[in-house]
Amino acid sequence: MDDRETKFRIFDKKRCVLLVEDEVVNQELMKLAIGDFYDVIVAESGEQALEILSAKHETLSIVLLDLNLPGISGLDVLRRIRKDPTFLRIPVIVMTADSDAEVECLTIGAIDFISKPYPRQEVILARIRRTIELSEDRVILKLTERDQLTGLYNKEFFYHYADQFDLYNKNITTDAIVLDINRFHIINDRYGKSYGDAILKHIADESLTIVNKNGGIVSRSEADTFMFYCPHVSHYNSILEALSVPLGTGENKDLRVKLRMGIYADVDKSLDIERRFDRAKMAADLVKDNFTKPIGFYDHSLHEAELLNAQLIEDFTTAIREKQFAVYYQPKFDMRGQEPILNSAEALVRWKHPTLGLVSPGLFIPLFEKNGLIQALDHYVWDEVAAQIRDWRDRIGISLPVSINVSRVDLYDPELEDKLLSIVKTHKLTNKELLLEITESAYTENAEQIVDKVRHLRELGFYIEMDDFGTGYSSLNMLSCVPIDAMKLDMLFIRNAFKGEKGAQLLEAMIHLAKSFELTTIAEGVETSEQVSSLKAMGCDVIQGYYFSRPLPAEEFEKFMIEKKGVASKSGDRNP
Repeated sequence: MDDRETKFRIFDKKRCVLLVEDEVVNQELMKLAIGDFYDVIVAESGEQALEILSAKHETLSIVLLDLNLPGISGLDVLRRIRKDPTFLRIPVIVMTADSDAEVECLTIGAIDFISKPYPRQEVILARIRRTIELSEDRVILKLTERDQLTGLYNKEFFYHYADQFDLYNKNITTDAIVLDINRFHIINDRYGKSYGDAILKHIADESLTIVNKNGGIVSRSEADTFMFYCPHVSHYNSILEALSVPLGTGENKDLRVKLRMGIYADVDKSLDIERRFDRAKMAADLVKDNFTKPIGFYDHSLHEAELLNAQLIEDFTTAIREKQFAVYYQPKFDMRGQEPILNSAEALVRWKHPTLGLVSPGLFIPLFEKNGLIQALDHYVWDEVAAQIRDWRDRIGISLPVSINVSRVDLYDPELEDKLLSIVKTHKLTNKELLLEITESAYTENAEQIVDKVRHLRELGFYIEMDDFGTGYSSLNMLSCVPIDAMKLDMLFIRNAFKGEKGAQLLEAMIHLAKSFELTTIAEGVETSEQVSSLKAMGCDVIQGYYFSRPLPAEEFEKFMIEKKGVASKSGDRNP
């Protein structure tokens, strides 16, 4: 007995063999050969074999099938086994003395043969053992390569089969397509997970229909993301329409699940598969939540943006080391007296790239927020600002608080408080001289954890400003529960407010609401004297914007402060 036979015997229950044989002598010979290693169930006719298969298909490991049977022939039994999806996983070894029948049996679906008269026991056991091994390995592979909910390929096997597709279709123009469901988590929350699963299954079934018709392969790569790799088509709208799924019942029966599709057409096959689908995903993200334009295409502009992003990420470490990031300062003026008084500034970062020139923060800030580099950039800016505040105090005798940005990723850092306190201590500042700007959207995820963190920072003496107020959906609710000192009205909110009477009324109501919570109000993006006058009349406390000054590099801002030295004192005239 070899190790493989031992393996089959160590299970609590031996594997089960269905022996379909009408001759008693042959039954006994086979049971004698394999009975020590397998549980043998005997069927003496084709009809009996099919009955046993129906009742015990979940526990049967193999069928040993004689061709010459009374009633339903062995060939017909084999055909029925191979046509019934319930029995597909069960391998069949045909037992026959008719060598001419082998080709037909293999064509129908037999895996192997045991000749009659029977060969030595070792040969019989080896054939059975190897057939079961291959069958079980195939089942395991299928379970591994397939998404269990939809039956589609998972991502890893999809990439493998996409490579195989290329190998046999080298000259075929091919598309990489990514399909996403907009706000799928809302569907799960509203209608339940089982309903969401039904939608995924529907999309999977329709996707298989599409690739079976047009060629190609399909995968469910993530929770609500599907990937197609197929010969180039031009009718993408019809594909999207075919995948459309009804949402809801009754009055909502005409609503459809909102899908978006990203297409990288005529893929560059010199790129690896993952890169091709990264590009399709970029195209899909372009139209996220855009219900009027559900299809995005990867094109030259996206390629150029991808190359630029790669260069910015690659150059980041050198930029930090060589201090290519420059801090600019935009003044903020207190409007509560007769004359505006410079009382603080906001730190804004600019990148003076050695080959690209001045890179817009609108390019690199979202990129670094996405890949996590923003934390290192924040720490760099914090230290630069703290050093500059101290330098101005020592050289020109002016102490001015400066607002620094605290990104969402910073708020999850368990060492945030220690880092801020260390910077303050190193540069011999007070906690009130570093004003912490935390964007409104940072409070919308893991709100309780973030609120606790901000509350602790405030207890340590840091002044907290909520930045970009008015851009989110939960602003009013957050005012009542988050620990802040100031509310900074978003630039676009300010501009829109002055486009009509209702906007101005809303702005005034927001300022009064902030006062009811004893919050300082800061308006940014203010550009005209009319806006300044209106905001002052509404009771806005602090204003910043191009009306007073654009953001200035440190040396120019220093001159600005000296010019305003009559209203900016060594200790700071008023609280921020």
